[in-house]
Amino acid sequence: MSEEYRVRLATLADADALVGQRIAMFTDMGVALDASALDTAFRVWLAETMTSGAYKAWLIETGGGDIVGGGGMSILPWPPGPRYMGSKLAFVYNVYVEAGYRRRGLARRIMDAIHDYCREHGIASIALNASRDGRELYDALGYIVAPNPMMFYAVTPATE
Repeated sequence: MSEEYRVRLATLADADALVGQRIAMFTDMGVALDASALDTAFRVWLAETMTSGAYKAWLIETGGGDIVGGGGMSILPWPPGPRYMGSKLAFVYNVYVEAGYRRRGLARRIMDAIHDYCREHGIASIALNASRDGRELYDALGYIVAPNPMMFYAVTPATE
């Protein structure tokens, strides 16, 4: 089955596929969103982060060249600490496989490409937020739930 699909590094020319997968991922998870606004904002973000090298993405193509999945990661400067002495952290997101292609090991192939990239570039720690559907894969790959869950705070814009 692995011969039927190819994993390749995405480029900015793949923005349509990357944007479509991000919107589909949130839609499949039942997250309410403004697809048009997300489309515009994510394209701007991709142009900035892919050009700078801060975001890397991979795509899965069928033998016929159709893109059926993908995933990516941001490479963040990270301070050494008691559990990790490295200086970079990879944060994985946007792992998505179209419904008709799931349960074929394609998300695992994306994660393998991400792991390989990290090994080759001296990134020794990877973080992610698992969706309900992705949790089984990440558990099988050896990911563990961190004892200190990430928290978020929405900063309101300053008024003049």
